[in-house]
Amino acid sequence: MGSCSVDRKKVEMLEVGPCKDGYEKGLLIGRRFSHLIKSRVATDLILQNQLRPFAHTPQSHSLLKPLFHNNKTKFPRYWDELLGTAAGSAVPLLDILLINFRKEILPFIPKDGAKIPNVDTPDDCSDVLVVSESMAIAAHNEDANVALVGHTYLIKGILPDGLFFVAYTYAGELPSCAFGFNTHGLAFTLDSVPPAEDEIVAGGIGRNFISRDILEATSLDDAVNRIRSSEVSVGHSYNLIETSTRRIFNVETASRKRISVYEVGETPFFHANMYLHLPINQANENSIRRQKRAAVLTKKSKGDFLSLLGDMDDKKYPIYMTGPLLYTLCTVVIDLDQQTLSIIEGNPKKGDFSHVFSISPQKSP
Repeated sequence: MGSCSVDRKKVEMLEVGPCKDGYEKGLLIGRRFSHLIKSRVATDLILQNQLRPFAHTPQSHSLLKPLFHNNKTKFPRYWDELLGTAAGSAVPLLDILLINFRKEILPFIPKDGAKIPNVDTPDDCSDVLVVSESMAIAAHNEDANVALVGHTYLIKGILPDGLFFVAYTYAGELPSCAFGFNTHGLAFTLDSVPPAEDEIVAGGIGRNFISRDILEATSLDDAVNRIRSSEVSVGHSYNLIETSTRRIFNVETASRKRISVYEVGETPFFHANMYLHLPINQANENSIRRQKRAAVLTKKSKGDFLSLLGDMDDKKYPIYMTGPLLYTLCTVVIDLDQQTLSIIEGNPKKGDFSHVFSISPQKSP
């Protein structure tokens, strides 16, 4: 995999709330980051070449209408956040909806071969997790299409009870399709997993809505229940971290409410966008080679984990990605013993932290 040169700026954070409703929250976010949302929409080739053209065809109606209706019905507050984001950023609502439901829509777009290049990929994000007597750590590379570089921000969302969440957010999307934490001492990172085409349920619940809901979970068990109760459209992998109990769960989901919950122990656990517990075998070469490379690297300390996530030994499919299609936007390290969440912008081998947050549980003011 080749490399590309991009400009990195320290990701900005907006504190928003308490708000009277979801629309106001989205409106404030949209206004503050309008320039990033507009820029993301203007440079998103998946939106321009695939999602928009499909949305304007008659055959899209049978997919988009129930997809939008089902998610609006189950999560009306989060739906209103998207309405507010569109209004605040002055970006068409359809564009906001399309980028939020990208993974739920793309599998149903007719494949026209050479007419439209496939610029999407399911191979994003890598995690290494461990809970032993000496350490309890979750470390995560946030990988995405290179078009997302410079199009992210942090949202500190203050809830009506005074508690809050912090979420790394893609411009125009719900917080968070990447990682976040809240004042209950619950944190999570997310990994894409590619289900077989016959696994995908049209009109199911979108992954962005489920992860937005987890930001308000009160415990690890509550987060699992929120995931379990949603009829997901496509598969996903959730790494749930709870500081108060010093536990990490890897939760893999597929359609029709199939779910696997694996508790991470003292053997370091590496995840690279392939199902490891559910019997769904859709991994491709990128995931397999990252998985194999991680298997031979030392994983005995936090420094080892950062070196692993910064590894570029496999030139075609490195763990730390620098383009031309996929790019590691940042690395996050969640230390359950120190009760911190730290963000590294740049290769994690260098250990240059741009943000460090306390994630110890807090009580309502």
